Amino acid sequence: MSTDVLEKLTATEQASSSDTIQTINPSTGQPLNSYKMMTDQEASEAVKATHQAFLTWKTFSLEKRAEFINKIGESLSKHKDQLVKLMTQEMGKLTSQGEQEVDLCVGICEYTAKNGPEVLKDEERTLPDGGKGLITNAPIGVIYGIQPWNFPTYQVIRYAIANLMAGNGVLLKHAENVTGSALLIDKIIREAGLPENIFTVLRISHEQSDAIIENDLVRGVTLTGSGAAGKVVGEKAGKALKKTVLELGSNDAYLVLDDADVDTAVEWSIKGRIYNNGETCVAAKRFVVTEKVYDEFKEKFVAGMKEIKFGDPADDTVDIGPMARKDLREKLHNQLKESVANGAEILCGGELPEGDGYFYPATVLGNVKPGQPAYDDELFGPVASLIKAKDNQDAMRIANDSRFGLGGGIFSKDEAAAFELAKNHFDTGMVFINSFGVAQPNMPFGGVKASGYGREHGGFGVKEFVNEKAIMRLNS
Repeated sequence: MSTDVLEKLTATEQASSSDTIQTINPSTGQPLNSYKMMTDQEASEAVKATHQAFLTWKTFSLEKRAEFINKIGESLSKHKDQLVKLMTQEMGKLTSQGEQEVDLCVGICEYTAKNGPEVLKDEERTLPDGGKGLITNAPIGVIYGIQPWNFPTYQVIRYAIANLMAGNGVLLKHAENVTGSALLIDKIIREAGLPENIFTVLRISHEQSDAIIENDLVRGVTLTGSGAAGKVVGEKAGKALKKTVLELGSNDAYLVLDDADVDTAVEWSIKGRIYNNGETCVAAKRFVVTEKVYDEFKEKFVAGMKEIKFGDPADDTVDIGPMARKDLREKLHNQLKESVANGAEILCGGELPEGDGYFYPATVLGNVKPGQPAYDDELFGPVASLIKAKDNQDAMRIANDSRFGLGGGIFSKDEAAAFELAKNHFDTGMVFINSFGVAQPNMPFGGVKASGYGREHGGFGVKEFVNEKAIMRLNS
């Protein structure tokens, strides 16, 4: 899910030395744990070890790999409480939402184990001359994943499980502020009994990461991050003639049409904006409301956002926890101030709270127009952009008036018409109707335009990094 994974930590959050990673509790601003970085040689040896493991793993039958994928799901369930607690400590995720995240990951394992063998099975074809053809989905090797912090477990599982099912080896460079979560996931996968080193966590710098992309044993790269990060990684991988899958975030528009049930739209819009502390690539971010229902929606939406309580993410009575890092909160606040300077108005929130931690209140901006970050860019935190449209057609125009195209939503009492509108006119990879969601194990995840390309899970991710090999015996 999205943020600039190539962005270095600020001075106060960086490790005390160049060979150490220091994690920080965003609720308090205090240090958590330190981890030793790998040397260049250690990183290179790790790639070799994963490649060697791949040479064994690729020989396992699809059914055998599926058995191991199921065991990973079981191992995730076993360590659920530990993983949830660590995610809360490292990036400020609400405990209840951490539980949902782990459950989703277990679901991905179960779905992939059940459906992966069928998706990846060989296909026989009769050639035009009567000869025999065979298409096999052969694994290609070591796949390198660069992942962000906002869903510390899901971001890893969604690409790792697909590629392990496909028979590939998997490398992970996780965001530094969730290093503990990365190492716990490594332990969870090891306990499932897979070949040693088939999944490997790299504790490396951004400069070292460039060398991993260039390493001849690495055959593909997948990144979740910002557009800027995607351009850097895509360029480096492209120069090395390696395929990439890029999920680069968005400023998803949620349309409230003339015939919408306003109360339903308000309920789901609030959930869609504050879920995961507002730090979700497919979060509802721009709320495009037709003139007919605008005043009612605005009144109820702002009132609801004013009621959102922030605080300790381990406290079941709070609605949002802290932002994951101090620099991310500063960036969000600067985007808000720039938007206001260019004509936006603060309808609620918008002030930095006093005290420890990186908290930010639920905020709504009105009078949002092109030329403001609130309209043009991704606001990665609990700030909503409220935009008035003339009618349904104008609302769709505004929704598509974006360089991004990851997700979006439509609120309408005519569900059939909403599905048709989403199918034929919404220029995004995913659309939610009268609801909001993050991901489903049996549906593809990914976007278009500046939101990237490629798909993960849903049966689609397992074929992103395979060699669809053609084997033929001609009669002529």
